[in-house]
Amino acid sequence: MKVLAAMSGGVDSAVAAARAHEQGHEVTGVHLALSRNPQSYRSGARGCCTIEDATDARRAADVIGIPFYVWDLSDRFHEDVVEDFVEEYAEGRTPNPCLRCNERIKFAAVLDRGLALGFDAVATGHYARLVPGPDGEVELHRAVDAAKDQSYVLGVLTQDQLAHALLPLGDTPKAQVREEAARRGLLVADKPDSHDVCFISDGDTGGWLAEKLADRGVNAGGDIVGRDGELLGRHEGSWRYTVGQRKGLRLGTPAADGRPRYVLDIEPVSGTVTVGPRESLAVDGLEGTRPRWCGAAPTGPLECTVQLRAHGEPHRAVVLPDGDRVEVRLTDPADGIAPGQAVVVYDGTRVVGSATIEATRSVAGRSA
Repeated sequence: MKVLAAMSGGVDSAVAAARAHEQGHEVTGVHLALSRNPQSYRSGARGCCTIEDATDARRAADVIGIPFYVWDLSDRFHEDVVEDFVEEYAEGRTPNPCLRCNERIKFAAVLDRGLALGFDAVATGHYARLVPGPDGEVELHRAVDAAKDQSYVLGVLTQDQLAHALLPLGDTPKAQVREEAARRGLLVADKPDSHDVCFISDGDTGGWLAEKLADRGVNAGGDIVGRDGELLGRHEGSWRYTVGQRKGLRLGTPAADGRPRYVLDIEPVSGTVTVGPRESLAVDGLEGTRPRWCGAAPTGPLECTVQLRAHGEPHRAVVLPDGDRVEVRLTDPADGIAPGQAVVVYDGTRVVGSATIEATRSVAGRSA
């Protein structure tokens, strides 16, 4: 097959490209230039979107012995990922930019361009497995290395996208991938993983959002209140908070019982942030929109597990699809679930699909 290897400049994508090449595929490496102004993205060897990464990816391609190109997708990335990130926070939601990048850039813009150029598949360094299904479909499964599993951020992919994907690392623990990179002579073998939002240069998400949202006239301040409406303090921007947050509230008045307070809700129009005890974070149901199914959509209630954060624990649940909406009833309550995040549905290790969380229902009956 003709394979387009998306090379971020990190160790995972380099080894994925090397494995695809070793398997006999005709591999071409491509690095995605995602910043309109490279100096505005953070620097340092972190493995995703930094100004050093194009050089690291090119060197890896040279060692592997494959052609290499840089594709400028900065406008598409700005519109579909960066602007989406800002708008979600302005609406009081907590987005996952990596998930959006996979959905709209790596497996949409890149795949579409690759297919148009005659490539058969896109290979990435994600930790997840692709398995042939009983009906000829391609199934997405969790990686062997549970600690590195990235099936959650791939849960937005459709069957057509999965059919044109290669995930060479899903059956290998991360430590072995680094060892393999060293054996292959890849200089990125010891390069640290990326953890921060790639397009925020200094890692200060709150400060970055404050600058972007101020230009849009978004309410810069608001009240911090208790569950009973009692005024506890003021803040300088609701986008600095997310549901479940404990640190950084800066409340001068301690709770009557002396226990920590957590963010329970964010109201973006008034800028009101509601806080309360940890037990008030527990939710046993949620509503999702924009469902994306990896195969055929379930035709009725589905007993399954769901994951609600990129590195969260699975929760037993019943999923009830209803057209462009999904209801999820949690058998195991979850804490600190924020609208804007994704709910990814699993049948065992297989990813069934995903949806964007629009609202949650607390164990106590409060909706957020």
